[in-house]
Amino acid sequence: MSVTKEQVVDALKQVIFFKKRDNIVNLNMVKDININGKEIKVTIVFEKLDDPAVGIVYKSAVSSIKNVLGQDLIIDVQPVTDDEHRPLSGVKHVIAVISGKGGVGKSTVAANLAIALSKTGNKVGILDADVLGPSVPIMFGVEDGRPGIIEKNGKTLLVPLENYGIKILSIGFFVKPEQALMWRGSMANNAFNQLMKDADWGELDFLVIDMPPGTGDIQLTLAQNYNIRGAVLVSTPQKVAVADVRRAAMMYRQEKLTIPLLGLIENMSYFTPEDMPEKKYFIFGQGASDKLANELNIKVLGRLPIVEKVTETGDGGMPITLVDSSPVSEEFMNIAKKLKSTIEQMG
Repeated sequence: MSVTKEQVVDALKQVIFFKKRDNIVNLNMVKDININGKEIKVTIVFEKLDDPAVGIVYKSAVSSIKNVLGQDLIIDVQPVTDDEHRPLSGVKHVIAVISGKGGVGKSTVAANLAIALSKTGNKVGILDADVLGPSVPIMFGVEDGRPGIIEKNGKTLLVPLENYGIKILSIGFFVKPEQALMWRGSMANNAFNQLMKDADWGELDFLVIDMPPGTGDIQLTLAQNYNIRGAVLVSTPQKVAVADVRRAAMMYRQEKLTIPLLGLIENMSYFTPEDMPEKKYFIFGQGASDKLANELNIKVLGRLPIVEKVTETGDGGMPITLVDSSPVSEEFMNIAKKLKSTIEQMG
């Protein structure tokens, strides 16, 4: 009986990389499989070849293939490091923008944060990882766009769209606006992985990821599979919203899932009438965000007021930080500077 790649892949799913608590197939560590009769060559990518786990994974891979497919097989496992093929190898800092619930303006914050970082002299990309509710294409005025495709080192890669100097990818580019995505978690997770690792992001200072709300499969995949510089929390002042973002934050502080929390942005913080700029009305309350920031030992990076023009510019495909010099735009610029300072202090 001839052995197929699919059978080898299934056998390798039994090989656990304990540091990241998942199998080497799901962790995208299996780079190549070559079969020549009874000879099977498997290439497995590691971050460092001097990691003690390399030997453990090597022995486990050989054992699993033989146990499943036959003891007479000749197995050659090649551990490699491959920066050229590693996802996001040209990206200096990956920043996840997260919230505990929908409706807090997370996508608006992510889009304007990307613009603000770009305006401070950085090369920036944005990935819309909210696969069930993609909105970044609308905010950047590219909802009718389609990413390109190139061949690079024998691999087919997506080429992000670009607008306002920002590289952009979203699942929204691949589905019709009226199409409902009734996907199970694994399907959404696979789509996220493709946008991350099968894209030619090139050289970037920052990749801002607009994460889906909550604590699901995509959040776990992000923490386990990718080198993330940190997460920015987004919440409104209500206690309910803050309680939900606390759960999202604590997910990344679990053992083996640690991603640094870079700070909290309070959206819809207050309302100021145009004819009374000295007035602030705290419609959704005060204090809950500060309490959470103190609890997590992080900074409040900024407080964004409720302004109609934020919605107008986002719906019009030009985020407010790009087109306006209002207090909201200035606050986003301040947030970008604080975020960069926080990252620099982390070393």
